[in-house]
Amino acid sequence: MSSDSESAPTVDVSDDSRVGTFSLGRIRRVDRARAFALVGLFALTASYASVLWEITDVVGGGTEFVAVVAGSLALAVVVGRFVGIRIALGLTSVLLVLGLVGYLGALPQSQVQLLTPERAVSDTVALLTGLSILRLVGAGVWAVAIVPGPVFLSWYLAVRRRYVAAAAAGSVALALVVLTGDATGLTTLLGVLGATVTVAAATVERHGTGFRQADVLTALLAAMIVVSATASVLPGAAGSPVLPDRDSPTVEASLVDAGDDVDIVGSIRLSPEVRFTVESPRGEYWQTGAYDRYTGDGWVRTGNTRPYDGRLQGPPGPSSELEQTVTAESAVSILPAAWKPIAVDGEVAAETTVTPQGTIRPETTLLAGDQYTVTSRVPNATTEQLRTAGTGYPDHVTDSYLQLPESTTERVRDRSEAVAGDAETPYDKAVAIEEHLESNREYSLDVPAPSGDVADAFLFEMDAGYCTYYATTMVVMLRSQGVPARFATGYTSGEALENDSYVVRGLNSHAWVEVYFPDVGWVRFDPTPSGPRESAENARIADARENGAADGDLSESNETPVPSDSGTQNTTPETDGQSTPGGITTADSANTTDSPAGGPNAGAPTPGPSGDGSSPLPELPPRRTIIVALVALVGVGAGARHSSVTTRAIRLLSIQFQRRTDPETDVARAHRRLSVLLAQGYRPREPGETPRAYVDSLPMEDSRAEANARRVVELYERVRYGDGVDATDAAEAVETVDRLVRDSTPVRRWLR
Repeated sequence: MSSDSESAPTVDVSDDSRVGTFSLGRIRRVDRARAFALVGLFALTASYASVLWEITDVVGGGTEFVAVVAGSLALAVVVGRFVGIRIALGLTSVLLVLGLVGYLGALPQSQVQLLTPERAVSDTVALLTGLSILRLVGAGVWAVAIVPGPVFLSWYLAVRRRYVAAAAAGSVALALVVLTGDATGLTTLLGVLGATVTVAAATVERHGTGFRQADVLTALLAAMIVVSATASVLPGAAGSPVLPDRDSPTVEASLVDAGDDVDIVGSIRLSPEVRFTVESPRGEYWQTGAYDRYTGDGWVRTGNTRPYDGRLQGPPGPSSELEQTVTAESAVSILPAAWKPIAVDGEVAAETTVTPQGTIRPETTLLAGDQYTVTSRVPNATTEQLRTAGTGYPDHVTDSYLQLPESTTERVRDRSEAVAGDAETPYDKAVAIEEHLESNREYSLDVPAPSGDVADAFLFEMDAGYCTYYATTMVVMLRSQGVPARFATGYTSGEALENDSYVVRGLNSHAWVEVYFPDVGWVRFDPTPSGPRESAENARIADARENGAADGDLSESNETPVPSDSGTQNTTPETDGQSTPGGITTADSANTTDSPAGGPNAGAPTPGPSGDGSSPLPELPPRRTIIVALVALVGVGAGARHSSVTTRAIRLLSIQFQRRTDPETDVARAHRRLSVLLAQGYRPREPGETPRAYVDSLPMEDSRAEANARRVVELYERVRYGDGVDATDAAEAVETVDRLVRDSTPVRRWLR
């Protein structure tokens, strides 16, 4: 009993001491874990919120989006302190329901009428299987409506220290934008990294594991992000191919086969393969698609297709009927037709759909030999009719065809104003912009893909481009001037044969502009210089024939000279005899001449580094580059922390030089420098170990270095325990340590 009573206080004191130390360590660890968890959750939130913000930037509502996200965060912080989980889940449901109601309320009535339970389910499935959010009619409202739920719930859970659940809530939102295809690989990896850090921090806080494993994971994920992000800019990538004629996509692949969205790429090549033939009294542009939403780096077609029911409206203004019989010469998934198609005949009619923009598409693939007939009403308004059409645009036209991203630069708007601001009518604005682009840019298929806004880059940074650049820029310039316009794709008329038929190849794929005129409809303008384009196409056909490409000709076309597309376009007389500029769908439906230098755009500012109103300061690197650099920095920091490289480097740097004061202080500092150097090379000195015993225990192979170290220790002992040192002794100690440090530092040893 006596022994027990004597030992009990010792155990209790030891336990109290241990508990006190453990509690302090745990507090520090928990605080650090919380910081890591919040940083990771911030990265996760930023990943999916940035995707949704970019959507609002394209369609409008970016300011409202930021306000909603900030409000959701503030609400989560307040509610998280006072409200239980059940109420918070109910509040999240309320936010989602209110968002859905707001989204439905913002949709046009025509879209709401089409919304049925079956359609809602099919649209949801489509979103989860790759339908871009940008294709939704009210994409901006949808983004603002959907973001409060996950932001509030994830940060509420974080305030309640439920980090794993918080990461799960944010990951659901990230998964959604990944499934829709709107999140890039870099954004996805950043979100995954954030979620991983949050979960790792939760493990540290709960189980007391160290952060060294988190360092390794962070460095690994950072390396994955950097590698995946930089791989796309290596030589041979789509934007800058090493062999553009072999590896770059064709014009056809980037335009006609693009489906519901068009990404504007860099260098492209021309395909001489015959796609289809057309029997028609005259040549036209054979349209396959039209796109209304500009994203800054491409185009998106919004809305859902509907089945063709045999009734399509023609243009509201004057038009002429044109019947075309199209025969597929290879497998195609398009229905080319002159604008505006009003009827489709043939077996494919039962599987034809109509887009909200008025173009027709097949639900099946047409095989070689498949044939259909399409009747079109081609607008043929006169110049005077177009000039007097006015600006009484329908609401559905202004809602869809004046959209520009909020990030559209002021210099684009200023250039558009300089080119077309003095024009009195929308028609004259369109002509001025068309002629400006024709006469101020060269035609080339070999161009680098711009990293920012396409129209801005083409106007101020590029000297040349091809049809997608010309058409995109013209649409943006028109919209900035309040003129509804859209991006159209399809084929030029192709090679004319003697029997009112046309051979259309892949290289005839093209992009142009359609401008809306009240009481007339959509009218075509083509700002791409026709001469250089046709020369490139003819050269490619000649090359294919010279090399014996079997798919480059039909039997009746291989000996036929290839005329310019424009030669088959000027066939419809104007009703009043007035001439119209090339490129519009009237009597002259193809542009055959470039504008003179002294034309309407002569006074407009010329492109280039000077005179464009841009800042003289150097531009920042692209945002993608900055993000990748920051991720790389985080990864390097995590790796350095794990390997203690940073600490070792700082310590090694701190002992390189010594400032002199008085002898005793100089010796003491020299000894501290020696201790750091020996700890770096061997081991730290143990608590209670004397300096002499420490040096004696080290396995130093260099006898001179060992003697020098002993001498410094001896001088230090005289400072601490003896009769002190003089200036000569201090100088000896400092110089000895300087020599030891120099011999142990590779760079200084090499410079010596």
